[in-house]
Amino acid sequence: MSTGLTAAGIEKLRETAAEHVGDTQVPGLVALVASGEQVHVESLGHLTIGGAPVARDSLFRIASTTKPITAAAVLRLVDEGLVDLDEPVDRLLPELANPRVLRRPDGPLTDTVPARRAITARDLLTFTGGFGMAMEMFAAATPWPVDQAQRSLGLATFGPPEPAVQPDPDTWIANLGSLPLLAQPGERWLYNTGSSVLGVLAARAAGTPFAEVLRSRLFEPLGMRDTRFWAADSSRLATAYVSGPGGLLVWDQPDGAWSRPPAFGDGAAGLVSTAEDLLAFARMLLRGGSPVLSAEAVRGMTTDQLTAEQKARGGLGPDFFTGRSWTLGQSVLDSGAYGWDGGLGTSFLVDPGRDLIVIVLTQRMFDSPEPPPVHRAIQAAAYAALA
Repeated sequence: MSTGLTAAGIEKLRETAAEHVGDTQVPGLVALVASGEQVHVESLGHLTIGGAPVARDSLFRIASTTKPITAAAVLRLVDEGLVDLDEPVDRLLPELANPRVLRRPDGPLTDTVPARRAITARDLLTFTGGFGMAMEMFAAATPWPVDQAQRSLGLATFGPPEPAVQPDPDTWIANLGSLPLLAQPGERWLYNTGSSVLGVLAARAAGTPFAEVLRSRLFEPLGMRDTRFWAADSSRLATAYVSGPGGLLVWDQPDGAWSRPPAFGDGAAGLVSTAEDLLAFARMLLRGGSPVLSAEAVRGMTTDQLTAEQKARGGLGPDFFTGRSWTLGQSVLDSGAYGWDGGLGTSFLVDPGRDLIVIVLTQRMFDSPEPPPVHRAIQAAAYAALA
């Protein structure tokens, strides 16, 4: 355990963050580092190039950092007895009953075999439900038929989040259920889709929209006042940028796709949030779940849940499972640190062994599955700042 952040370490952290801020790098960021009760925040740059400055309470699209939050909501329903981790999802999601499985993940949609067993909530949390992103699909010479089909059905589950494209939850899950799986349930880790499905499952288990499940079970008791599927005050929302040949290009404006409630609250990548709200979520995990989760649920979210065989079939790149695995909803390192990043520019890291939380929010989309240098540099500076 650490004894806090040193003054010299905080100064170096500030310098490190500032080095990465600029119109051609990261236009703005909020970096929050916490150790025990000590919290240090750097708010640098601008929400939009040439626009208003970033503030401590600025809103960012947290993309896949949504995933651990969705997992926590589902595990809260498990604690309430509304969801059973190992029960087939057929009762709540009949659209996914009796699935078919592609003989080859890149093969025609009609070339399938029956699934050997049903999908469970545990499969969805561990991303072993049989449907999701495989890295080889992005290296293929021609698009896989299943990728083309999911795009045409508005699933938006094999790429960046697209809240303006996805239909209502009942239509979304019916569209997913019309497609075959890419792998047998429990066979391999496939990214992203499991968390989207969990949002539909949670809503049906609780009998209320997924946004309300999140509000009542997590956000309200934890004081996460600004986390939701849209920015109620778009003036606080950063412009989203993507790298282009001539510099950064606008990907989404503050009055764009996240400026209004979406038809589908995507549990994989749909939330906007602040550094303070994510700090509240991280501290809940460090406290062992109080006041929203059981200690058993937190253990599931913070320890390796995959078999060697599941890891051997690949992740987000050939070395993805080197020094890392997957829990019920997020990544865990061999060191015991856990969290997950958001491809639109965020990272979330909790290290219980060092009593350290590092949250970095930017508005620049990742160029690869690995976090950009700004995230790695700030995390390294945070560790170096520990007494």
